[in-house]
Amino acid sequence: MQPPRERLVVTGRAGWMGMGRGAGPSALGFWPTLAFLLCSFPAATSPCKILKCNSEFWSATAGGHYLASDDAPEFCTALRAYAHCTRRTARTCRGDLAYHSAVHGIEDLMGQHNCSKDGPTSQPRLRTLPPAGDSQERSDSPETCHYEKSFHRHAATPNYTHCGLFGDPHLRTFTDRFQTCKVQGAWPLIDNSYLNVQVTNTPVRPGSAATATSKLTIIFKNFQECVDQKVYQAEMDELPAAFADGSKNGGDKHGASSLKITEKVPGQHVEIQARYIGTTIVVRQVGRYLTFAVRMPEEVVNAVEDRDSQGLYLCLHGCPVNQQIDFRAFRAAAGPAPAVPEAFPYETAAAKCKEKLPVEDLYYQACVFDLLTTGDVNFTLAAYYALEDVKTLHSDKDKLHLYERTRELPGRAAAAAGPSPAPRALLGAALLLLALLPELA
Repeated sequence: MQPPRERLVVTGRAGWMGMGRGAGPSALGFWPTLAFLLCSFPAATSPCKILKCNSEFWSATAGGHYLASDDAPEFCTALRAYAHCTRRTARTCRGDLAYHSAVHGIEDLMGQHNCSKDGPTSQPRLRTLPPAGDSQERSDSPETCHYEKSFHRHAATPNYTHCGLFGDPHLRTFTDRFQTCKVQGAWPLIDNSYLNVQVTNTPVRPGSAATATSKLTIIFKNFQECVDQKVYQAEMDELPAAFADGSKNGGDKHGASSLKITEKVPGQHVEIQARYIGTTIVVRQVGRYLTFAVRMPEEVVNAVEDRDSQGLYLCLHGCPVNQQIDFRAFRAAAGPAPAVPEAFPYETAAAKCKEKLPVEDLYYQACVFDLLTTGDVNFTLAAYYALEDVKTLHSDKDKLHLYERTRELPGRAAAAAGPSPAPRALLGAALLLLALLPELA
């Protein structure tokens, strides 16, 4: 009989033998199959991101060598992260063979190694602590609390994304969807493992259907040796240049300087730098109301413990369909006269917006919409500064201007989530996997 450690290694190499516990040694191994999946399907062929999940797990487990050590708890952590990743991409992977194969393989490996579905998951690479005793990589080193430096040591330049909220209110998501929404009351903009952002939108005047952001709360969660938990809160006519406890940095930890607030224009413009997660936040007060803009690495955006509970993560998922406003329908119904007595006629609103926003993109259209619904000329500046923040924060300069408004109608989202047809060149690989399915079932 094999000693326990040897049995663990053999089990790990046998890996993915299907759902049954009695799969024999001739069954398909997990690691060769994972390598096959990584090499067979170019990521550009489908919106399904399962290859990214496969690659991250392969990297986290050193291509299958992880199991040769005594680090079974860490392997379970990597498996849970793998499972979370597959759940994140489930919506766009329906019918994708590689996706369903990965899901079955994860379930089997978790059973083989007695991994609990509840527990810690792998975080972005910046969470990896250096070896004990390495004076150049101590946890109090500034590099440990600097996302870009930590990331560059392991991979290429991180992919940054942008989200913004402004006006009555208009949302640009991390995936560059642009929506006009009702969302009256308190709504979560961002909700991930590092950061929570909530906005409160109130009517611009009693009885008005038009709303704007009157309160903003940002919670930076406690993070390793970098920062203590910090709360930033802004309201109408109160844009503080400090956190709620009066401090301007991350607290008393060694890496506290990796989180700081800078007041750009007193009472009008504040910038928060969270270098430990590679994130920049811009908060403005324009007129009476607030605007929000953020630049954040994609892996931080998606660092969510329970994807199923993140349905109202507006910056990631957009506004619920029943909260979205069809701008074109509103414009057609409004006609040349003001929508409300205090609002501008269309021609006047268009002329005022043209002064600050010469390109007739969605920011220009949002400006016109706001003047038609509120009559408050300050909304012109809100749209202008929102576009200026995009120019500063967005990593893709070809996507500064958007021209097609996004409004998901019932049924369209499900249709969009369907699998893309695979190119003819991949047909042979797909057929091979289909032939292997009986071994995996």
